[in-house]
This record gives sequence, structure tokens and C-alpha cells, in this order.
Amino acid sequence: VSPLSFQSLLVLGLVAAVCLGLNLLFLTVYLICLCCCKRDRDPESKRPHSCCVTWMAVTAGLICCAAVGVGFYGNSETNDGVFQLLYALDHANQTLTGIDSLVASTTLQMQGGLEQHLARLTELLASRGDYVQTLKFTQQLAGSIVLQLQGLPAWRGVSADLTELSGQVAYVEYYRWLAYLLFFILVLTVCLLACLGLAKHSRCLLVMVLCCGLLMLLLSWASMAVDTAAAVGTSDFCVAPDKFIMNQTDDEISAEVVHYYLYCDQSLSSPFQQALTVFQRSLTTMQIQIQGLIQYALPLFPTAEKDLLGVQQLLNSSETGLHQLTALLDCRGLHKVRRGLTGDQLWGAPAVPPAPVSHQDYLDGLIGICYDGVEGLLYLGLFSLLAAAAFSTVICAAPRAWQQLAGRCRDYDDMDEEDPFNPQARRIAAHRPPRGQLRSFCSYSSSLGSQSSLHPPAQTVSNAPVSEYMNQAVLFGGNPRYENVPLIGRGSPPPT
Repeated sequence: VSPLSFQSLLVLGLVAAVCLGLNLLFLTVYLICLCCCKRDRDPESKRPHSCCVTWMAVTAGLICCAAVGVGFYGNSETNDGVFQLLYALDHANQTLTGIDSLVASTTLQMQGGLEQHLARLTELLASRGDYVQTLKFTQQLAGSIVLQLQGLPAWRGVSADLTELSGQVAYVEYYRWLAYLLFFILVLTVCLLACLGLAKHSRCLLVMVLCCGLLMLLLSWASMAVDTAAAVGTSDFCVAPDKFIMNQTDDEISAEVVHYYLYCDQSLSSPFQQALTVFQRSLTTMQIQIQGLIQYALPLFPTAEKDLLGVQQLLNSSETGLHQLTALLDCRGLHKVRRGLTGDQLWGAPAVPPAPVSHQDYLDGLIGICYDGVEGLLYLGLFSLLAAAAFSTVICAAPRAWQQLAGRCRDYDDMDEEDPFNPQARRIAAHRPPRGQLRSFCSYSSSLGSQSSLHPPAQTVSNAPVSEYMNQAVLFGGNPRYENVPLIGRGSPPPT
């Protein structure tokens, strides 16, 4: 099984584009039907449409909140999975760097410090041919060790590749996480604007919400395409990651090394076993030879003590490096294998019953990207679907809310301007010049005429003077009203 090609992932993105087209087609048909089926509504029919808009707004708000919650969880899970992969890559890179450091230091000791000591010892022990032969044999063994170290795989290139890969993944993940975080904030902002526009009955806000809703709908389906392609591609890789990595190797030696580290089975022989065995045997023989020289040659040549002890110290240091190198080159040092479980069995049933588990770089990285990462991508895909549904609902509710506002303005304009309880008529009367004085008790101009023509009787039953009524009218009405003047003579209170 090989991961899907770029063309296959592009087809998955086109599926989301088709869904976007169908969504826009549905909204277009809905708006056309809403405009074509527009009819005058009786006052009794306003309440059901108002309730419809209210429920649509409430539904869109709830879906937005649910979508953002799901999106936050999916974004966090994806981020955790990617950082688990990055941690595994960094730890593996440290192991490979440690191998490089040990190989380089051991080679330097054998080619630099050891050769210098042996050259001086050859001059000091030149009078004894057997001792000189022992030193030449020791130098040959050192050359054999250097040759074996040079036969080990060159880890520097692998370390550089892992470092570059880790940096690229961290860079992409940071901006992916930040982009989704801004996307969530934008979704909540548009939802709040929609609620504010419906509450304030603002046409400007409704137009803005309609435009933002269309934009967010496009972004939601684009996010759906990216999440689907990423989730499917990652899932296809996670089905058989070992085979995919094996297919990336070029030569037979690299394939053997990669196979050893990926599967790390006890039945597999280490590709470094021969080199490490030669290293160990050569080092042991060299230590025996130098120990003999210290025992037999040192009493005869006391001046050679410093160089002999220096060689012995270098050999002891090389032996310590050998043990460390053996531990690092062992697959259990880099792989720390879970017994009986390989990458191919990651999504399948274990081949053996559960056993004590120790974390490993390879399997930790796969678990991070194949479990947390894919799960997070699926939740982000669900977020995209919920966001698309929420903004589709908002777009459907906006024209109905616009019609409601238009209907209210139309009903407001149809009010009788002569109605004294119509606030609009009062505003118009305040700005219009007074017409001819009519004898009416329901307008300001007519009251002026009636006040000049009426002569209230001398005796009044009410104890409140006219000025008191005027002051009360000014205080409670804001404008001096004279409707109460004709009623004073009858002893009736002023109208409320």
C-alpha cells in the first residue's frame, strides 16, 4: 500500500468544491423562491414569520457555538499529535547525533592520539625488536578499528534530514494552528454580528452579515477540502508506514538498516554486528599487548611510562565509547521496541498478548500522527460542516429579517398623520407650519384658537388654576397642550 498521490488528494478537494456548488445552488433557489413567492401578509401572519426568523437565528447561533467547540478540540488534538511526532523526531535525531559524535571521537583517538603515542614508543623501544613488532601490530589493529568505523552508515545526512523535516513540520503546524484559531474567532464574530443585526433591526448589519456569511461559507468548505485531503492522506500512510519508508531506500545496505530499525525483531541480526565484533576483538587485543609492554618493557625503559599509560587511557576511553555505540546502534536503543508490535500492526490487532510497554521514538511518532493527528483532522472536518450549516442558516434568515423590517416600515408609514397618539404625526406637526385654526381639541393649533374664543365661567368648581394644568401638561407631555381648557368650567380633571 502506498500513500495516495497528489492527484487523488486533489480529487477529494474537488468533492468539497462540488458540495460548495450544491450549497450555493440551494441558497440561490431558496432566495429566488422567497422573492417570487412574496405576497402581502395580514397582521395576523406577522407573528409566525417573526417566530421563524427567531428560531432560525437561535439555531444558527447554537450550531456556531457547537462548531467552534468541536473545532477547538480538533485543533488541540491535531496540535498534540504533531508535537508528539516532533518530539520523537528530535529524540531520534539526538540519538543519531550521538552515534556520529562517538564514531568521530573514536576515529580521532585512533588516528591522532594513539598514533602519536605509538610513534614515540617506537623510538624509545627501538633497541628491542620484539617490542617494536608489538607496537606495529597494535597500530595495525588501530587501523582495522578505523576501517570498521568508516564502514558504519553515515548518520550525518540522516540527522540533517530529520532536523530539516522537524523544522518544516513545526513551521507549518504553527501557522496551521494559528489560522484555525483566527478562523474560530471570525466565526464567533460573524455570529454575534448576525444576532446584533436582528436585535437592532439594522439593515446595514444585515447586509454585512449576508456578505460575511457568504465569505465564511466559502472558507468553511475550503477548510473541509483541506481537512479531508489531509486526513485521508495521513490515514493511507498509517495503514502501512513501514512499507512506505522501505520504498524510500535506494540501495540494499540502506534497506537492510531501515528494515532492522523498523521491525527490530530479536530474530533479526544487526547489520552492525560484524563491525562491532571486529572493534571489540581488536580493542581487547590491543589492551593485552599494551598491558604486556607495561609489565615487561617499563622496567627496562622507564622513559616510556608516560606514553604507555597514555595509550592505555585511550584504549579504556575507546572501550567506553564502544559500549555506548553498541547501545545506540542497537534497535532497542533508538526504537525501544514494543515486543511483537511493529508499525504495520499499528492499526491492527497485536500479534501477541499485551506486554509491558516502553515508549519508542518510531512508534510514538506514528501514534501521535495516526491517532491524535487524524482524530483532530476529523473533528476539524466536522467543524467545517457545522460552520457551513450555520452560515447557510444565517443566509436563509437574513432575507426574511429584511422583509420583516420592510414590512414594519411600511406599516409605520401607513399610520394616520392626524392621529394624536401617533408619535410620527407629533414630529411632523412640530416641524410643519401651523395650518388654519380649526376648532379641535386634539391638536396644538386648534387649541390655540379655542383658547382665544372660549370664555370660561367666572366660578369654577375645580380648585386648580389654569396655570397649574398648563404646568402639569408641560412637565408630563413636554409640549404645552390646551385640551384641558374647555373642561375647566365643567369641573372635570384634565385628560390623562
